[in-house]
Amino acid sequence: MAHTPSSGDRANVPTPTHEALAHSARVGTHIERMIAASGGWISFADYMGAALYAPGLGYYVAGARKFGLAGDFVTAPELTSLFGEALAAPIEAVLAQLPGGSLIELGPGTGRLAADVLSALAARDALPERYCLLEVSPDLRERQREHLRDRVPNLLPRVAWIDVLPGHWRGVLLANEMLDAVPPHLIVRRGGAWFERGVESDGGEFRFADRPLAKGALRCAAEACFPGDGDYASEINPAAQALVRSLALRCEAGALLIFDYGFPASEYYHPQRNNGTLMTHYRHRAGNNPFFLPGLADLTAHVDFSAIAHAGLAGGMSLAGYATQARFLVNCGILDALARRGEPQSGAYLREAAAVQKLLSPAEMGELFKALAMAKGIAEDLIGFRDGDQSHRL
Repeated sequence: MAHTPSSGDRANVPTPTHEALAHSARVGTHIERMIAASGGWISFADYMGAALYAPGLGYYVAGARKFGLAGDFVTAPELTSLFGEALAAPIEAVLAQLPGGSLIELGPGTGRLAADVLSALAARDALPERYCLLEVSPDLRERQREHLRDRVPNLLPRVAWIDVLPGHWRGVLLANEMLDAVPPHLIVRRGGAWFERGVESDGGEFRFADRPLAKGALRCAAEACFPGDGDYASEINPAAQALVRSLALRCEAGALLIFDYGFPASEYYHPQRNNGTLMTHYRHRAGNNPFFLPGLADLTAHVDFSAIAHAGLAGGMSLAGYATQARFLVNCGILDALARRGEPQSGAYLREAAAVQKLLSPAEMGELFKALAMAKGIAEDLIGFRDGDQSHRL
């Protein structure tokens, strides 16, 4: 039986349908069986992995609407096509150096970013030979296909869907709000001792349970990152680092562009951020109870960009830039693109201006969201980082 929302969980949250609650119960039952099969305890990474990706059940694979106003959260491409139009500038610059290069997007959501980027590249006469979408959800694949068919039907022949990472790639690889959904491990230092925080089930209710953490990779990583010597809890994400290292190793030549919310290590593991960054998103409400409606609510953790950059370096790529999303987009000409959307008094312009404000404002997505670029075999003077590069902070 899945976690039943408490009165606190339910505050100001739309009531799920009976069908949605039944689905969440099935997800909970699946996780309970995992816990039982593992002797009564699983790591939080395993819990989050099942809640998000269990075949036919997980949040990202079971078919419910996730993105946009009717879903649980809004990503930059859902706000405005100007995000994809801005990305077209650095993508064009990289592809111009790599004739025949491809464009690959990890976790392409509804397909809006792909449609926007393809449209902008077509206008620049800079289309890639192939735009590959790595998507494991059959439902999302179909939604992406429908969206692309509606928006850019003439460009659909250039689009291909893939199930796994390519053995090698050459061109540009995009990862927009993808790494935050890679399940991390939760590590705790308490009274000078080290623990891994996992999940157990008590009468159908999930709860955290700490187990001693022996010397090994996880503990060594935490010992290197955690500040001071007092009690502290946070995330360590070897899976995200391994993914980026693998992408770097497979790169023949090109650029890896990552957009997500997060911090450099010095801020991520700040003494005052002593309970980590784990969050849930359900119907545009953010929470911190990871056991709230498993399978219906999104689970995320912020990105440690220092660890991600070092993973790319370990895979043979070089650091080409790190900046706030606001600085990156301004460098790429998003304000000029906005100015081309019509008269400042027109409804269309005002709608786009409001969306751009969300992307750029320090109080919205402009500062918390970052852009990171890794490169190999290309000129590294990428337009998005020509002003305001903060690579020295990683």
